[in-house]
Formats: sequence, structure tokens, C-alpha cells
Amino acid sequence: MSRFRLSALGVALVLTTGSVWAADTAPVSDLPDISPIRAQIYAGDYAAAIEALLPLAQENSHPDLFNLLGFSYRKLGRYDEAGKWYREALYFDGTHRPALEYQGELFIATGDIEAARKNLHYLQMLCGQQGCAEVDQLTQALADAGHGATQVR
Repeated sequence: MSRFRLSALGVALVLTTGSVWAADTAPVSDLPDISPIRAQIYAGDYAAAIEALLPLAQENSHPDLFNLLGFSYRKLGRYDEAGKWYREALYFDGTHRPALEYQGELFIATGDIEAARKNLHYLQMLCGQQGCAEVDQLTQALADAGHGATQVR
């Protein structure tokens, strides 16, 4: 089976069962208060945010922490490290919409438009008819990059 079909199958499983936990995936821990770190990110101080997030990510397996690490590394142009953290976030929660959207933006930045469109397709499946902000944001990012959100092949 192709990787896309396996991923689509995983999303379909999530939509029908409401669960993404694999037998070998540890449960997600509670997220500590990261308000000050979010403030650093909003202020554009990504290096300080990374410095604060890394120890937390070692102690807490939470997709929000991993996603924020990916976001911060991406904003610094450190795409390999960003990709690692987005994958980690999606490992723990395959339906984590912010991680899917931001990973899609990473794909756009690295020229992998087809992968960005796949993430958009996953988000559309997760959000359904009502839509969600992540669909709108990734659609806009594709348009801003000069690529429409055409069908996934």
C-alpha cells in the first residue's frame, strides 16, 4: 500500500473510531502552562522559545509542545528540525490540526507542494463541511506561494 493510502486509511480510522492510539504510542501527558513561551513565539523570539520548549518536550509527550517546536524551528529557517518536531506531534496525535497546517507550510517552504496539498486534504477530511481555520490558513499559504489547492493526486 502506498504511504498516502496508509495515511488516508489512518485518518479514516480516526474519523470512524475517534482514536489514533497505536499499541506502541504512549498516552499524551497533560500540557504544562506554556503561556510565557507562547508569548515569546508571538513576539518572534523563536530561539528563546525553543530553549524553553526543549526541556519540556523531553519531560512531556504532548503534541502541542512538539508542534510549537516545529513552528519555532520553521520560523528560523531550520526546516529539518522543524520537520522532525511536526512528525513527532503527528505521531502522538495524527489529527492535530495545527501540526498538519504548519507542516503543510513547511512543505511549501521546501517546495514539496504535493505534500502540502495532501495535508490540506487531510485537514478537509478532519474538518468536514463546517471547515476550520487550519484549512483556510493552508489554502491561503498555497495561494500566496502561487499554487492553488488543486486535487491531490
